[in-house]
Amino acid sequence: MRNLILVLGDQLTLSSPALTGFDPEQDVVLMIEAPGEATLVWSHKARIALFLSAMRHFAQGIAERGWPLDYVPVDADAPPAFSDRLRAALQRHRPRALKLLEAGELRMQQAIASVSEAEGVALQWVDDTHFLCSRTEFAHWAQGKRELRMEFFYREMRRKHRVLMEGSEPAGGQWNFDTDNRSPYPKRSGPGTIPAPAGFAPDVLTQQVFALVERQFAGHPGSLSQFRWPVTRDQALHALQVFIDTRLVQFGKYQDAMWTDTPTGWHSLLSAALNLHLLDPREVIAAAEAACLSGRASLADAEGFIRQVLGWREFIRGVYWLDMPAMREANHYAHLRDLPAWFWSGDTQMACLRDCLKQTLDYGYAHHIQRLMVTGNFALLAQLSPQQVEDWYLAVYVDAIEWVELPNTAGMALHACGPRFTSKPYIASGAYIRRQSNYCSGCRYDPSKRTGETACPFTTLYWHFIDRHQRALAASPRTALMAKNLEKLGDDERVAIRLRAADLLNDLESL
Repeated sequence: MRNLILVLGDQLTLSSPALTGFDPEQDVVLMIEAPGEATLVWSHKARIALFLSAMRHFAQGIAERGWPLDYVPVDADAPPAFSDRLRAALQRHRPRALKLLEAGELRMQQAIASVSEAEGVALQWVDDTHFLCSRTEFAHWAQGKRELRMEFFYREMRRKHRVLMEGSEPAGGQWNFDTDNRSPYPKRSGPGTIPAPAGFAPDVLTQQVFALVERQFAGHPGSLSQFRWPVTRDQALHALQVFIDTRLVQFGKYQDAMWTDTPTGWHSLLSAALNLHLLDPREVIAAAEAACLSGRASLADAEGFIRQVLGWREFIRGVYWLDMPAMREANHYAHLRDLPAWFWSGDTQMACLRDCLKQTLDYGYAHHIQRLMVTGNFALLAQLSPQQVEDWYLAVYVDAIEWVELPNTAGMALHACGPRFTSKPYIASGAYIRRQSNYCSGCRYDPSKRTGETACPFTTLYWHFIDRHQRALAASPRTALMAKNLEKLGDDERVAIRLRAADLLNDLESL
């Protein structure tokens, strides 16, 4: 055999450069399901099912081409670890080379390299052209910068790829429309009617995966009852079209809005398909830009969406590979508290967290503000261990792959990396949640109170965080106002905040 071409579960595209020049007379495609990958963190059933179903559908496409395929199913009579299954495959085939795209996780990359070396098989890594900025290009851009900022990287990407540009200037005369894209839903009427995202009834193959997951991973969190994710290229393209045609039009305005029983809002729900390579980011960006140019979506809506794909997604991947493995251990504030058990059940008295967590367990999904300003905000204010929180985010979301999950959690939600690539901690009191949602209506906690038994834990812990870090916050232009507002509180109230915060932190399980 010439090449054994390993296709990982997040590389499901026939346009992969690792498959370029495939010769069925000399090459074999290898795909490995490994139960150890589902138990490395306590993965949501929907996350496991998405990977397995998408992999099996992709494998069908390989077989239909008549290409030789070695597919190792999760319930194969073999050791559970990916490394052991890869080692056995190399021993079966004895190829001259193992060929594959760059992995999406450092741990996986190291494991593959270690097994290949031990088996004496040449390893050929291929640049993943799915991304618009290679690891090498990002490292070159970051060279000499002590602190990295997405905004400047995003502008370079817009210029390079000629996206939403008018000559050398950004369309509309400004690079971003954040101020236009932070609206809550109207308090009296709520979100109103939102067009449904594309959803796909599980076919026979996906139903077989469901049965396997319920049997093999019965004790794992989450539900499969709401599973409607795209698992094929055709489904992903349809999901993109539905978003562009019906939901992009209000995405920008309401992307930060939250409301009970509104799990998807106007969001695209395309991140999972993108992260599995079922969609190419270029076609996603082009579709949004075309909708803007044709008048089907505003510039603010299109830019807000493109910023996430062309800007943040590419930036986050670059930072991951630049700063690993240190990023995994980063703990800027030295937070060490354990993740409360109710993160796995949603059984908390805090209405906002209850809604976001139960939604997460039902769907394997929460949108970026729910992740950043509810679960992430609480985790930071409550001084939770970054590593425990990172494991939770990796486990519960269907779109979670370490290259995208870890920087977003460690750097953005928890500020565990300090100012390396985010300029401030993203913290807020209960007032922010009340402004952006209806969660506070009927909650036992009052977001306007800083102290007392009915004070919102977000509000108490927000002021406690500022009290603890006042000097550092005052030194930064991005957070100086937070520190200055603390000076308006009297000494007695500051003492009361410290005492109430101590009670909360010592008994997080009871919240």
